[in-house]
Amino acid sequence: MSATRPDLAPPVPGTSPALRCEGVTRRFGDVVAVDGVDLTVPAASFTALLGPSGCGKTTLLRIVAGLERADAGTVTLEGRTVDGPDGVVAPERRGVGLVFQEHALFPHLDVAANVAFGLRDVPRPARARRVAEVLELVGLGGLERRRPGALSGGQRQRVALARALAPAPTLLLLDEPFSSLDAALRVTLRDEVRLILKEARQTALLVTHDQEEALSVAEQVGVMFDGRLHQVADPATLYREPATPEVAAFIGDADVLPGTRAGQYLVDTPLGRLRTAAPVAASEVAVVVRPEAVRLRATADGRGEVHARTYFGRDQLVGVRLPDGTRVRARRGPELDLRRGDRVDVTVEGPAVTFPAPSPTAASTAVPPTR
Repeated sequence: MSATRPDLAPPVPGTSPALRCEGVTRRFGDVVAVDGVDLTVPAASFTALLGPSGCGKTTLLRIVAGLERADAGTVTLEGRTVDGPDGVVAPERRGVGLVFQEHALFPHLDVAANVAFGLRDVPRPARARRVAEVLELVGLGGLERRRPGALSGGQRQRVALARALAPAPTLLLLDEPFSSLDAALRVTLRDEVRLILKEARQTALLVTHDQEEALSVAEQVGVMFDGRLHQVADPATLYREPATPEVAAFIGDADVLPGTRAGQYLVDTPLGRLRTAAPVAASEVAVVVRPEAVRLRATADGRGEVHARTYFGRDQLVGVRLPDGTRVRARRGPELDLRRGDRVDVTVEGPAVTFPAPSPTAASTAVPPTR
């Protein structure tokens, strides 16, 4: 690749997505951190990159921001190539805003000065108007003269958001921005941020390992494992129609059972014969069963036995052991009407998702929830 250049190609306004990654790859020695990723982020949309720690999502974010170079592939912002075989655009010339977990505010500057930091080339009157505008947008109007040390964690994160929004970036990148907050504040703030970005029609890309966070705020979610993007879809499609077993196991709670094809849309499992959401593609398959699809009915001669119960207040997960040792979970309401040792009938409501089995197995694999 050639040396860094201030620009590579003029943008094509109104004709291109806000971000497009094509075949983006990044290696660190023998480790392929990002492996041929293709990702498109439409303008004025909210996209999340979701995956476990070390899957490559933050490295991809840093490549988009210009903090890392891609070893292969191209990155374009509004049709302008910012990283590709012919060179790279410097981070400060990409029109990208960044919000990190650590806020990175200047403790010796007040709120207004922190927000104005990225507007140093803007005339003073226009700068003051823009600072006031974004502070109102994030709900901090009237706090211009406060220092960061006098603010709550949620307020400091809103200051960081206002600072990133002030230059009107093409793309806002958020790297685990809520993970340092307590659980209640995290939920409240992420909902507020989603509404703020929607009101501002700001294109955003969020990196997170929290599936609940990604599914609740983003319009499309990309799921990464081992540097590869397995699926990009809206949250409902990811949950109902996962493209790979890894996505099925990672998104929500799931139990994966062995199954045998019994018809075009039928599969035999330790739970009995189940309908499938799509034609069964192999004679031996892995069958994904969601706990909310499992129905339990207490009966003295039931073939299942309750062996565990995890209570959450609003609902509970009830673990059931079948005669062959297979274990499945059922999500039920808050009423504690089943106890360990109770016998139950077990049925599944709705179609199941199947994948060709990676290898013959007789035992089910319980996939724990990922939080």
